[in-house]
Amino acid sequence: MNIKEKLYERFVGYVKVDTKSDGANAANTPSSLGQTVLAKMLSAELKKLGLKNVLLTKHSYVLAELPANTAKKMPAVGFMAHMDTSPDFSGANVKPKLHKNYNGGKLVIGNGIVNDPKQDPNLKFCKGHDIVTASGDTLLGGDDKAGIAIIMTMLEYLGENPQIKHGPVKVAFTVDEEIGHGSALLPLDKFKADFAYTLDSYIVDIGRGNFNADACTITITGVNTHPGLAKGVLVSPLLIASEIITMWPKKHRAEHTDKEKGFIHFNEINGGIEKIILKAIAREHDLKKLFAMEAELKALCRKIEAGHKGAKISVQFKESYRNMKDILKKQPKAMDYLLRALKETKVSYRLEQARGGTDGARLSFRGLPTPNLFGCYSSAHGPYEWASLDRMVDTLRVCLNIIKER
Repeated sequence: MNIKEKLYERFVGYVKVDTKSDGANAANTPSSLGQTVLAKMLSAELKKLGLKNVLLTKHSYVLAELPANTAKKMPAVGFMAHMDTSPDFSGANVKPKLHKNYNGGKLVIGNGIVNDPKQDPNLKFCKGHDIVTASGDTLLGGDDKAGIAIIMTMLEYLGENPQIKHGPVKVAFTVDEEIGHGSALLPLDKFKADFAYTLDSYIVDIGRGNFNADACTITITGVNTHPGLAKGVLVSPLLIASEIITMWPKKHRAEHTDKEKGFIHFNEINGGIEKIILKAIAREHDLKKLFAMEAELKALCRKIEAGHKGAKISVQFKESYRNMKDILKKQPKAMDYLLRALKETKVSYRLEQARGGTDGARLSFRGLPTPNLFGCYSSAHGPYEWASLDRMVDTLRVCLNIIKER
């Protein structure tokens, strides 16, 4: 079995299925039909590979088990990836392109799209690798179909090499991760792993923690009247929304932060002259700092409201997910197994506090410790996205070292 060829074959098949999640349809799970199409494909493939207890839930989650092939008592280890792609860019009619033996310079994707190591430093780790991109018209879908391809190819490899003794292996493919619903309906009573890993990080990054995340909704009600009679009466919620956005401090904006610094990012506005709904996401690794930043936004809105007679501004925050760092510290087995496997595999990696979230964050708080292993893609959510087949091979080898008998 040529692992790299198998990974490529699977990966290009998966990315051709349009699984873009739909935030406007978030009340339904999954939010898009394409996710159900891919779920059925994966369910059939798992059965063909001989896995046990293959389950396709009514919400299109896919679960399966590869039983232990040793009498030695070993933990049940889970591996997970999500099927949906970002709603930020088209995932329809993806045309994968293989760039063999990447030379370390500019990566010409197509349609005028050129990625550069200056733009994406992850490219510097992949000189000489075989890299997959789309054509410049769509995203690729490496986030997170690279993770799916790695898991499926690992399962096939274990089936062909029964001399590799291992404990129980659990797999799950989830939906709507990109709109924050990924692990919400995963039936842990059916999954039954002792700990797990999401394969959903960048080229060399291991996510042992992540942002605390809240969703923010600001409702602005103004005072409407005929514009010809507006003097001294009209209060425009559009102008109030613009004040909130422009007066929010630069130090708390996404484009001015990095590493473990948090932000509030205004990302959606809807409405008209009667009422405006302004939405944002709040992110911070330190929970106390998150709450302090949210209080600062509320104070700003009260100040702006006081300056516009008759206006009303309501600010609501809703929890999205929390930092799994503390959970993994209290239950270290998942990280212990991973760090040992990384050392044995001798691959490069960085331990990071992820500037984002994964299914693992919610799962950790649901009682399943789940750090995030590299899924081997970068520049996700747009036409610059790419994935390294060589790093996908490395991840597969790390996963094998996690589960093997010792």
